[in-house]
Formats: sequence, structure tokens, C-alpha cells
Amino acid sequence: MKAAGTRRLVFLALLVAMATALHVVEGMLSIPLPIPGAKLGLANIITLLTIYLYGFRNGLKVSLMRVVLGSLIGGMFLSPGFLLALTGALFSTVVMAVLLKHTSCFSMIGISLAGAVGHNLGQLLAACLLLQSSAIFYYLPVLLIAGIPTGFITGFLLNSLIAHDNKSGILRDFLRA
Repeated sequence: MKAAGTRRLVFLALLVAMATALHVVEGMLSIPLPIPGAKLGLANIITLLTIYLYGFRNGLKVSLMRVVLGSLIGGMFLSPGFLLALTGALFSTVVMAVLLKHTSCFSMIGISLAGAVGHNLGQLLAACLLLQSSAIFYYLPVLLIAGIPTGFITGFLLNSLIAHDNKSGILRDFLRA
């Protein structure tokens, strides 16, 4: 493998590690959100960063590996919670990648908001299939409202990271070397 390929692989492994750490830590925290099951989705910062830097395929890899590793660490592998996290991650990754690649009218905050909504829709679809009832979709408005601040926060944090990198060039230098 060439040096550039090795560097890319190492950086993707670091992104998986960061996303997994955020996933696990967020699962351990008891964040007082008024909506049951709602989380900040901090690992989506890393997913969107990966899509931004390396494209959809690598973003999907990071997202899937984060869910699998996080559920293994948390003892939730192949549980209903794992399936909800997996479908949410898949939906949000696809939504964010499509918006990032095919539109220019959305900021990172807008793309992150759409990813949060996609995550919630994916989880509801999985819950519908697991429960074999469409009644779970009555929870959709609540989750959509919850997705607004969480998507905004993750998008804002990614914007801050990208702005810092534009000034410092750390990521750019690492990716180029």
C-alpha cells in the first residue's frame, strides 16, 4: 500500500475511534432531555466530517463501524437498541451525503439538521418493524422537534471545527502529506 493510502487508512481508523468514543460516552451520559430516547448525536459530527473529507462510502463505513463497535463495547450488539441505532445511522448518513454532494444551498448546520431528521425517521421505521405496529409514528412530531436543536448543535460544532481547520490547516496538512 502506498504512503498516501496508509495515511488515509490511519485517518479513517482515527475517525472510527473518535465516532465510537462519542457514541459510547453519549450512551453512558444521562443528558436531561425532555424527550425519552433523545440524544445529542455527537458521533454524527464525525460521520459528516468523514463524508465531507472522504465521500459517502467512507462516511458509511465510519458510521457502520461506529454503531457495531459502540454496541459491542456497550453490550448491546444485535439488540433492539442496536437495530435502532443502525437504521438511524444508515438513514442519516445517506441523507447527509446526498445533500452534501448534490446541493449547494445547505450549510453544514442544515445538512446536520436533515441528518438528525433522517436518523429519527430511520429509527422509527426500525421500531415500526420491530413492534409490528405503525402507531409508533405518532411519536414522529416529537422526534422531529427534538432533532432541531440536536442537529443544530452537531452542525454548529462541525462548522467550528472546519473554521478552525481553515485557519490552522491541520487537517489539510495531514490529508495532503
